[in-house]
Amino acid sequence: MRRQAPIGRYVADFVHHGSRLVIEVDGGGHDLPEQQLYDAKRDGWLASQGYRVMRVRDAEAFGNPDEVAGRVAAEIRKLIV
Repeated sequence: MRRQAPIGRYVADFVHHGSRLVIEVDGGGHDLPEQQLYDAKRDGWLASQGYRVMRVRDAEAFGNPDEVAGRVAAEIRKLIV
């Protein structure tokens, strides 16, 4: 798992290259319409490169890190199979 990993012209919050999973930790700014458009374009490009994007709210990541880590681990296991 790498943090702040460049993929093309984008920087992923976290990436697990073995499973091609990108984890994005999103704050409230991602609720803005223009940010949602940017995120959709970015996610589409990442998908075209074979990556799956998993988005997690920052409040959830900081408030319940064990649950988020469990969900990330489960997603990695599904993708590696």
